Amino acid sequence: MKIIKRNGEEAIFDVQKIVNAIEKANNAVPEVDRISEAYIQAVSSKVKDACYASKVQLNVEAIQDLVETELMRIGAFQIARSYITYRYRHALMRKSNSTDQQILSLLECTNEEVKQENSNKNPTVVSVQRDYMAGEVSKDITRRFLLDEDIVQAHNEGIIHFHDADYFAQHMHNCDLVNLEDMLQNGTVISGTKIDTPHSFSTACNIATQIIAQVASSQYGGQSISLTHLAPFVDVSRKKLIKELNQTIEETGVTFTKEQFDKIVERRLAEEITRGVQIIQYQVVTLMTTNGQSPFITVFMYLNEARNEQEKADLALIIEEVLKQRTKGVRNEAGFWVTPAFPKLIYVLEEDNINEDQKYFYLTELAAKCTAKRLVPDYISEKKMKEIKEGSCFPCMGCRSFLSVYRDETGKPKFYGRFNQGVVTLNLVDIACSSGKDMEKFWQIFNDRLDLCYRALMIRHKRLLGTPSDVAPILWQNGAIARLKKGEKIDKLLFNGYSTISLGYAGLCECVRYMTGRPHTDPQATPFALDIMKRLNDACDKWKEETTIAFSVYGTPLESTTYKFAKCLKQRFGVIPGVTDKNYITNSYHVHVTENIDAFSKLTFESQFQKLSPGGAISYVEVPNMQQNIPAVIAVLKHIYDNIMYAELNTKSDCCQKCGFTGEIQVVEDNDGKLIWKCPQCGNTDQSMMNVARRTCGYIGTNFWNQGRTEEIKERVLHL
Repeated sequence: MKIIKRNGEEAIFDVQKIVNAIEKANNAVPEVDRISEAYIQAVSSKVKDACYASKVQLNVEAIQDLVETELMRIGAFQIARSYITYRYRHALMRKSNSTDQQILSLLECTNEEVKQENSNKNPTVVSVQRDYMAGEVSKDITRRFLLDEDIVQAHNEGIIHFHDADYFAQHMHNCDLVNLEDMLQNGTVISGTKIDTPHSFSTACNIATQIIAQVASSQYGGQSISLTHLAPFVDVSRKKLIKELNQTIEETGVTFTKEQFDKIVERRLAEEITRGVQIIQYQVVTLMTTNGQSPFITVFMYLNEARNEQEKADLALIIEEVLKQRTKGVRNEAGFWVTPAFPKLIYVLEEDNINEDQKYFYLTELAAKCTAKRLVPDYISEKKMKEIKEGSCFPCMGCRSFLSVYRDETGKPKFYGRFNQGVVTLNLVDIACSSGKDMEKFWQIFNDRLDLCYRALMIRHKRLLGTPSDVAPILWQNGAIARLKKGEKIDKLLFNGYSTISLGYAGLCECVRYMTGRPHTDPQATPFALDIMKRLNDACDKWKEETTIAFSVYGTPLESTTYKFAKCLKQRFGVIPGVTDKNYITNSYHVHVTENIDAFSKLTFESQFQKLSPGGAISYVEVPNMQQNIPAVIAVLKHIYDNIMYAELNTKSDCCQKCGFTGEIQVVEDNDGKLIWKCPQCGNTDQSMMNVARRTCGYIGTNFWNQGRTEEIKERVLHL
């Protein structure tokens, strides 16, 4: 069995170290209070059995807690006190400089916790290590100086999660909708260089990728752009090509019929669009930002966002090319075509593309084929979103973070150029287990934990207050978010609903099961689940009224945190069947991954919770290989259009670089009981020689996951 040391490294469990520690504590007390060697061996054996019985990979602190508990159970209170004093003294020594060992283990690539923290970062690459090193320093400063002690303790115990502490020491925000239209139409500045309005579509795409890279290096969350903002440059290129062809005719005397002329222009324009889309696709996946990964970018495809029919037709040309190139994929180093993690794509289902007899249905068919092979695009229903978002349809920021509706001084809704200040997540399962099934106590703890989250969120907000625009010129001065003056503070953008701040939640499913004995899909339990959601929204409304800050309920996309929460729950409450018996807890409001439910019922059920997650929500259905059954994919898309605002289909799109197998690479247990990935064709288990793409929590991960998330992926049942 392997454990996690304090510096994050994995180590083989050694019971002798427990024996040695107890012997030291035993020798430190008066002889009359000592226990025999037989008792020491018995205590050590009990702790060993408890460690092996645990279904999570324990860390040193958790094992020491077990030692203390066992010593007190046998009445060896003086020895337990000696043991606790020893731990405390060494904890103080470590606290004086708590980052050294963490950083050293990062540099030696032995920190197992960090290795599995982010499924889109390779921790052996120096740029990633540099980001992680800075992150360790930031987390240390945040814990010791910037957060209240009870918030740090609640975070460490898995009661709440204070997100992105590795960036909190800097004055950085979470995610945003880039105002690409303003930057392209009115010019921008990148790294001190003035960039004018582009004169062709491909140039506009090139500038867009530079903007994406700059934005990604200036904040820590996801960002989104709309293809609609690139669409006007198709006509710019068209007019440029017509002018060039006319000049050629004038210079050479060669004449063409109108039909020939139009075909030449059309072909050259298609080449221009192909070139521009390739620039976005390949630059995004090959760029390395300052945080050591490709930009976390989402591309929005919404036909009805176009301002006129010509722009809409040109937008359709871009969307078609994006879908074709993404379906093809990108080639890995072994030469196989694989699924890239980014850019994430979102396709809007609307009145003129959802049925077979409509003008743009061919795009929906292309989208369905792309989803069946490459997991994206994901889908927004224009109809359902307009019902929820005051008649507006717009993209999320990154994978699922949605803005609230904000109207400018003219009363017009504004979305691009806005952002999210940050997230703190509430562990609903811990509230339930802490209540002991006493409903009155549940709501009391619920309210206390909300107060804790509010204080943590206000610390996030205050960290941004007073930030000068100079810290990130691309964001605050040059149009990505705003056009503030040099030295001007960003404060006005933090109030009155311009930006949002998110109250996250996790584990609604397990919370309801503990309190009611039923899954939240059970009609008798669903009202309780909805009541929890409504009370979260009531709290956000109250805070917003008191502060004018746009607090919003957010369905947290737990990645590494799902494992952390699960481990903390087991340590605090033991193994409770159906509640704490997994190495993960369920994201947001989702149906449990092991629950047998069909795709259509799942989406319909979860739609009622999306309305109550205005700050962020996404639903999914798990499907088999659908490449030979596109009509079934279309059927799901039609159901999404009629029933739910935002959803995705999860399929498998893997590649073994050793044998060339494509399909589903499987999760199996190795001899130590650790979950690993294995090619079903050649038996390859070398992660560096395979490409595995799985939907992690709204976005695609391609660099593997921790044990908790891997178990969750393994246990997902098919919905179709």
